[in-house]
Amino acid sequence: MVQIEPFAVEQWMDAYENTPGVLNIAETCVASISIDYLQALCIDKSKPGPLALSKKLTYGAIRGSNTLRERIAALYTEDGVEPLSQDDVLLTQGAILANFLLFYTLIGPRDHVICVYPTYQQLYSVPASLGAEVSLWKLKKENRYIPDITELETLVKSNTKMIVINNPNNPSGSTIPGNVLGAIVDFAKARHIIVLCDEVYRPLFHSLPRGKEAPPSILSFGYERTISTGSMSKAWSLAGIRLGWIASRDKSIVEAVAEARDYTTISVSRLDDQIASYALSDDVRPNLLRRNLDMARTNLELLDRFVQKHKDVCNWVKPTAGTTAFVQFTQNGEPVDDEAFCLDVLSKTKVMFIPGSKCFGHGKDFKGLVRIGYVNDTAVLEEALKELSSFVGQNLSSRI
Repeated sequence: MVQIEPFAVEQWMDAYENTPGVLNIAETCVASISIDYLQALCIDKSKPGPLALSKKLTYGAIRGSNTLRERIAALYTEDGVEPLSQDDVLLTQGAILANFLLFYTLIGPRDHVICVYPTYQQLYSVPASLGAEVSLWKLKKENRYIPDITELETLVKSNTKMIVINNPNNPSGSTIPGNVLGAIVDFAKARHIIVLCDEVYRPLFHSLPRGKEAPPSILSFGYERTISTGSMSKAWSLAGIRLGWIASRDKSIVEAVAEARDYTTISVSRLDDQIASYALSDDVRPNLLRRNLDMARTNLELLDRFVQKHKDVCNWVKPTAGTTAFVQFTQNGEPVDDEAFCLDVLSKTKVMFIPGSKCFGHGKDFKGLVRIGYVNDTAVLEEALKELSSFVGQNLSSRI
């Protein structure tokens, strides 16, 4: 029987996100929107809405409609890089299924996988459950959670099949710069290793240092054995349609995953396909992305002011992208018990976020760190930070 580790972050969300009156700043999607709101973003108001209600609800196009796959392929357009085609894209029920199918299809008991850490637990627990050996490529706070390319030499093995990265990173909100991505690809190409990059938070590069450009997708470096996964949930505010994708220039990978997918979901919902196509159209996508980038910048500054106000007991590496921040709380100079801290905060203030050592680490890794999802409704974040500020002032700062 396959041995699967409990998915700690999802179980925490399931247990506490429906607490009555909860101020949820654990959520990782940019504040979700309705279909009405999506239509209001459309530049050309004369165009029909996203749903063709007269269409029969068949399975639809098995790999996804041509329109949607073309629009997803266009998201990977980079200057000087060969464009992706619709055949390089395969739709799935969310990026979580995209990642699972890739591991299920490509990874087995004799393989070795290198995965960045911390990251979304699925990216290392699923390969391990399939019998692969997994080495964690530990990201360091002092390096702003950017992978140290020199460490790959100590991690790689003769049977290394895949390197797994996450850009922008969950939970830290860090960005892997283009030159580091290029070095990872060069390292993998020399050894014929697959590179999987979970890019669900792309293109939310909202707070890069002045003069720094957003890094290209992993598919932009001229190495065929690279894979990107993405979804409509995080950067595009449409988690409810459960639509993600796999994109790769390696036809054999796309075909192998498509064959495995036949045993699971066959196709994505025809309704979800239509809504995603509408959201990624030229009439809607620019306004939706602008809205989400503006909200990310506004809310990040609110969180930054909170951290600065409580810098005696609170520290972080300020995120440059994505929707999540990894914030450490201390008491008397020592990291708090983050799980107990999260439960105490929830009980006394209704503010909910995620304990780092339980949901992103092993043992004492990330002690005192919590993941905060800050790109929810600004009013919710403001109220949550007000409550949290009062709690911190009474329970941490006052004892120093």
